[in-house]
Amino acid sequence: MTRSPLVLRDATREDAAALAALWSECAADSDSETSEAFTQQSMWHEPSVAEAAEALELHLSQPDKRIIIALIEGDVVGATVCDLSTLTPVTMTRVLRVTDIQVSPRHRRRSIALTLLSAAASYGEEHDVEMVVAAIPTQTREPHRYLTKIGFSQVAVVRAIKASKLRSQVSSRATHSRDTGRLIAVRRTLRRRQGVRQPDRQGG
Repeated sequence: MTRSPLVLRDATREDAAALAALWSECAADSDSETSEAFTQQSMWHEPSVAEAAEALELHLSQPDKRIIIALIEGDVVGATVCDLSTLTPVTMTRVLRVTDIQVSPRHRRRSIALTLLSAAASYGEEHDVEMVVAAIPTQTREPHRYLTKIGFSQVAVVRAIKASKLRSQVSSRATHSRDTGRLIAVRRTLRRRQGVRQPDRQGG
């Protein structure tokens, strides 16, 4: 039986519903019971089509970002995001960040990820990048093994936290830090001194 050909093209705002469904399908397919998997799942929420369309419009408005999707018979079965940048804010070493490598569980083992990465590599070559950096969730073992097999090395660890939790943690630690304690003590001393002086001014 002849397989239907795989077609690649750039995503558009009209792909919102299909891409949201792809992300949800991939998230639901994760059978890992590690804490990282639960963290990843807790960060994901299935968007409405309107939200997905708005997010796509935001990303596609950035000149150095490209979202490549893979289709079989018109159905979106894979996607990845390419983002041109520099290695650090103070160097001009050009890099291509490849993120969100998604392949529908129903269409795996068909070299879709490899085809998407090949398209990403071509995009990077067009812009003279010196390095390609791929970011994928920690609990997805198969993509990690795959990227290692084709030559990727681990160079960084990406960690995430809810913004509200980060503010809480930072505020709590700042409140109990030694310098903050000293500052509070100084302020209390100044207030006591002002309280002592105030009756004298009233009596004069």
